[in-house]
Amino acid sequence: MECIRFVSRDDGIGLLTLHRPKALNALNSQLLAELESVLVSQAGSGLFALVLTGQGDRAFAAGADIAEMAGFSAAQAETFAARGQRIFELLEAFPAPTIAAVKGFALGGGCELAMACDLVLAGPSAVFGQPEVKLGVIPGFGGTQRLVRRVGRQRALELMMTARNVKAQEAVDLGLALQVVDDGDVVGAAMALAGRIAANGPAAVRLVKRAVAETDHLDLHRGLAAERSLFGLCFATDDQTEGMDAFLDRRKPAFTGR
Repeated sequence: MECIRFVSRDDGIGLLTLHRPKALNALNSQLLAELESVLVSQAGSGLFALVLTGQGDRAFAAGADIAEMAGFSAAQAETFAARGQRIFELLEAFPAPTIAAVKGFALGGGCELAMACDLVLAGPSAVFGQPEVKLGVIPGFGGTQRLVRRVGRQRALELMMTARNVKAQEAVDLGLALQVVDDGDVVGAAMALAGRIAANGPAAVRLVKRAVAETDHLDLHRGLAAERSLFGLCFATDDQTEGMDAFLDRRKPAFTGR
């Protein structure tokens, strides 16, 4: 792969790096195709967590590739948006927890990519934004939908209509990012967070993600019904047996993710 680097560690944590540093990791068709390929191939691999970052210190991803989009017809633009949305939905629905480790610019499609992850860590240099209206377009990879869900309708409208960028601490204050990694080692911090998540029962962690994803649009009554169904499903896993046996035996559990 030319635009994506993927490494799976022995501890079940994957690291996916966008690798177009000369283009500030801009999202072109090839990068999107490679991202889709990794997500599809790894969805059933049993990963315990997945960290996404961008090559270099200047950008997580500076946006979709404007040079590629500039000559699109309306139909081509809609097709491109549909493709990006589909791939980002694959990321959002990835079975294992996903963590975006953001250094530098996460603008436009880059911000949309980060928001498709479960958790977002920001280095001190991180800058987030949806500046598409400066180019005469709107976000097309889910920004109008996920930004509202992250920061609320009024703030999302302000950010998208003014094209204002936000730095790392404001992103945390708004709920766009989880925390600022003060020492700047955002990838290391993301891998450490992934390790803390992976130390728990992986099957249960996946079901936590599923419970939230499948119920955040439901009323409380239906959400509780879905939760108890998934709670019951935990008791059909080896991880539940191992976790509770280890607790009763006063030992550290040896989870397998099954």
